[in-house]
Amino acid sequence: MEAALQAALQGPRGANPLVGAVVVSSDGRHVVTGFHRGAGTAHAEADAIAQARAAGMDLAGCTMVVTLEPCDHIGRTGPCTEAIIDAGITDVIYAVDDPHGPAAGGAATLRSAGVRVRSGLGAAEALELNRQWFEAVAASRPFVTLHIAQTLDGRIAAEDGTSQWISCTESLADNHSIRSRIDAILVGTQTVLVDNPRLTARDAEGAPAVKQPVRAVMGLRDIPADAAIRGEDGLSVHLPTREPAGALSMLYASGARHVMVEGGSRILSAFLTAGLVDELIVYLAPTLLGSGTPSLNGLGITSLPDAQQWEWDPSDGGAVRTLGRDLRLHLRPQRTVARDPQPSRRSAEQAQEGY
Repeated sequence: MEAALQAALQGPRGANPLVGAVVVSSDGRHVVTGFHRGAGTAHAEADAIAQARAAGMDLAGCTMVVTLEPCDHIGRTGPCTEAIIDAGITDVIYAVDDPHGPAAGGAATLRSAGVRVRSGLGAAEALELNRQWFEAVAASRPFVTLHIAQTLDGRIAAEDGTSQWISCTESLADNHSIRSRIDAILVGTQTVLVDNPRLTARDAEGAPAVKQPVRAVMGLRDIPADAAIRGEDGLSVHLPTREPAGALSMLYASGARHVMVEGGSRILSAFLTAGLVDELIVYLAPTLLGSGTPSLNGLGITSLPDAQQWEWDPSDGGAVRTLGRDLRLHLRPQRTVARDPQPSRRSAEQAQEGY
């Protein structure tokens, strides 16, 4: 189970949980290890089985140890229960039940097929591994990634409004790779009016990626008819609200399960203040401006003991990576600090302005 948990950390966070799976032979050898590489790819169990088959291994009579109950539904991929049964695996040990309604019930299906199933091993570690994902599922809202591209002194634009490009080419490419696997990208109307972004996912050559996120704008102001975000593919949507929870509710109802919030500073601050950020990705450029637009515009915090605390996230390539001349910082909310879903009156008023 420890090996499965470590394997799970290789995957990206998002609409699906981090999951790792290890197949063990009858004499206790680790035969093969799999993990989930993100939405639309093979689940950890299927990944491990596919690797074994490619290597000509026979898994009949083996045990699979997995960090989450095997799924029992057909989504972008087939049910893991079917793959396990077809492979001849006779025992499955998993850490925690899958709370996601459509995918749950895998244990019962396996038992009905004669597979011996046990659960609970490594449960605490598995719950901690996907803490934010479990919270999002329980709240019936999308998993939220918040993205900031800033200078060393925390600026996202110079005093004259210029911001292209604070991040280097490698950071931009990384951001576009995230865009290509999320369901929706969210900005405020202020960002649309000032920067007129396209918010599309593009490859290294600048061509549109195969999978594009819904381009969402939240706020009460109208979106210009010629705004680049509208595009011609019907994937843009205006969310007439200034409330982060309301925007997420609308996106969830439309089918979005992973949303990336890109800005500007007021909308970034609003989501952080509301405690609705599950993952924080910061591209930090070795640049100083000294003035200009700050990345955050007040979180309603007046005392150090009330500061938001975050922890380094080792998943998906590590907590700190060098991309070209930039640093990519990957964090998640610290577990020991409770997040208040209700912003203070002062911060709520700040969040209402400008988008």
